Amino acid sequence: MADTTGDDTKPLELTDDLVTTSHTLTVKRRKLTYTATTGRLVLRQEVLTDGKFDGHLPKAEVFLTAYTLDDADPTQRPVTFAFNGGPGSASVWLHLGLFGPRRVVSGDVGDPAPPPYSLVDNPESLLAHSDLVFIDPVGTGYSRAAKNEKPADYHGFQGDLESVGEVIRLWTTRNGRWLSPKFIAGESYGTTRAGGLAHLLQSRHGLYLNGIILISAVLDFGSLDFTKGNDLPYSTFLPTYAAIAHYHGLLGDRPLADVLAEAEEYAARDYPWVLSQGSRLSDADRTAAIAKLASLTGLSEDFLDRVDLRVEHVRFYTELLRHRRQTVGRLDGRFTGWDPDYAREHWENDPSITAISGAYAAALNHYVRAELEYPNDLPYEVLSETTNENWSYKEFENSHVTVADKLATAMRANPHLKVHVASGYTDGATPYFATEHVLAHLQLPAELRENIEVAYYEAGHMMYVHEPSRIQQSKDIAEFVRSASNR
Repeated sequence: MADTTGDDTKPLELTDDLVTTSHTLTVKRRKLTYTATTGRLVLRQEVLTDGKFDGHLPKAEVFLTAYTLDDADPTQRPVTFAFNGGPGSASVWLHLGLFGPRRVVSGDVGDPAPPPYSLVDNPESLLAHSDLVFIDPVGTGYSRAAKNEKPADYHGFQGDLESVGEVIRLWTTRNGRWLSPKFIAGESYGTTRAGGLAHLLQSRHGLYLNGIILISAVLDFGSLDFTKGNDLPYSTFLPTYAAIAHYHGLLGDRPLADVLAEAEEYAARDYPWVLSQGSRLSDADRTAAIAKLASLTGLSEDFLDRVDLRVEHVRFYTELLRHRRQTVGRLDGRFTGWDPDYAREHWENDPSITAISGAYAAALNHYVRAELEYPNDLPYEVLSETTNENWSYKEFENSHVTVADKLATAMRANPHLKVHVASGYTDGATPYFATEHVLAHLQLPAELRENIEVAYYEAGHMMYVHEPSRIQQSKDIAEFVRSASNR
């Protein structure tokens, strides 16, 4: 990667270190021959010194893995750019969990895969319908800031958008894909990024998308951040609490659909009114509200009274199964774990992420070297706590983070832009009812609301770890890409 002329005064010249390999995948007796391109793409910035052009200087190296079907017409073949969230998460989850041609066997609730783990072909891969480009933002995976550059320039809302947007522009240009149907797919904070990117790509580069895939969406943090004075999240989380309590057998043998319908109705109408009353709430109404919440959440009436009818999410995950000396997962409330102290209101870790993170990390580190033939001695940052903890939202000073306005603006400017939203009922990080709330408040004309479709799964944040959900989700997204490609 370096210019080794021996001149120590010469600046380090970075170059792309991309590696290509050839592979096949059989999908429904159809043999797909494809090329994988793996490595780091150098991002550069035009530099002016004293008003004069001083070159395109390297700013960062971004790791990506691209899969392109051989012998396909690039003007007809869709391409999907995918990334996860965090902030600080690499794209390994969508890559080896849902979209990619190879997937990790991680197991599920009650049957986690033991180490060592295994990789298998993924005949449900989106590659059967779209080329794929998995992007690891700076600070995740093998992506890093260039020498003498500041990682902080990329560890924030706008810097992240601009760097990921530049990767998409560069890849599209270098691979002759401006006339291809184009999609972006994000999970969790990746949906925040996706909403912002839809607007940035259009307004800065004239790159119009066919579709956006939002998995476990968070478009407006005000719908799920438990901040003082903001009662909205208590309502938006309630149906998720009900789904998790139902899964753990605390709500009797009622069908899940009935439980969710009751929770949604209460969360949409009576519960917000109850919370808005404050000290004006009568004793009778308070008693009735406590009883209703207990019947929906599986929590005791005494606990609900002590928290003033307001159940913050980590409190719920540690309280729900305290009587069994278990905690439940935040990313997926179906998972349970153990804690060293069952008297506190936080847990040692999220059992839904610790149950699968080892499988994904091992699979990626093996796959990238043994099958994609890309050697790199850097640690692959699956979940970078440093990146997450130092993330900047300076653009939203004195306001909550939202890209709902940017997504709506992009959809109004590009009326052909379609949006697919996927939510898991037991996702306690980005609750599905909060997503519904934000979608209902997008500033769109009625005719553009038809461009949004939603899908629900009986699992959590990474709903694809649940095998029936993975199979169905793969079908749902494949159909979305086909229908939105306009080919």
